[in-house]
Amino acid sequence: MTQLTATPAQSLLTPDNHALLMIDHQSQMAFATRSIDVQLLRTNAAIVAEAAKGFSVATILTSVAEKTFSGPLFDEVKAAFPGKAAIDRTTMNCFEDEHVIAAFNKTGKKRIVLSGLWTSVCIVGPALTAIEQGFEVNVIADACGDVSDEAHNRAMDRMVQAGVVPMTSLQYLLELQRDWARGATYGLTTGIAKVFGGGYGLGIIYAKEMFSAQEGAP
Repeated sequence: MTQLTATPAQSLLTPDNHALLMIDHQSQMAFATRSIDVQLLRTNAAIVAEAAKGFSVATILTSVAEKTFSGPLFDEVKAAFPGKAAIDRTTMNCFEDEHVIAAFNKTGKKRIVLSGLWTSVCIVGPALTAIEQGFEVNVIADACGDVSDEAHNRAMDRMVQAGVVPMTSLQYLLELQRDWARGATYGLTTGIAKVFGGGYGLGIIYAKEMFSAQEGAP
C-alpha cells in the first residue's frame, strides 16, 4: 500500500530552484492599471522583491523604454535591489530581447517565476515563450496588473491553460520559508510580513507584543 511521506513536492518553489523576473513595474505602466489598486500592487511587488532578495533568489529586473516613456521602477523594487540595474528593452515580450535571454540563461534555471505589468502583454509573452521551450513557469498574479479586470483575468486564464502555475505574493514568500523551524530566515520572513503583509502582518506584531508568541512555537 502506498504511504504518504514527509517529502515536499518537487513542484514547490525553493530559493535555488527558480529565477524570478520582475517585469516593468514602472510608473507609466501603473497609471493605466485598473485590475488592482496601485498601492496594493506596489505592496505586493515589495513582498516579492524583498523575499527574493532575502532568500538570495536569482532575480532579473526588466524595464521597457525607461528613459523615454515608461519611467523608473517602483521605489519598492529598487529598494530591495540597490544598485541593480534593470535591463531596458524595446520588446513587449522580454524573451525576445537577447540581453534578457542571456541574463536568464546565465542563471541555469529551468523554472521561471514572473510578475509585472501588464499581465496580458508583458507577462503572457514570456510565459508562453518559456512554456513552449520546455520551461516551468509560475506567475505571481497579485504582483501583476492590467488595464481592466477582464484583461488581467483572461490573460491569467490563457496562461493557466498553457500550463502556467498561478500564485500570490504572500504565497511566494511563505513557500520560500516553508518551515518555521528554519531560524536563519524566520526573522526575514516575519519581518517582511510585518511591513507589507496587511492584516497577517498586524497579527504577527500583535502576537509578539502581547504574548511574546511566534510562528512554530509549541
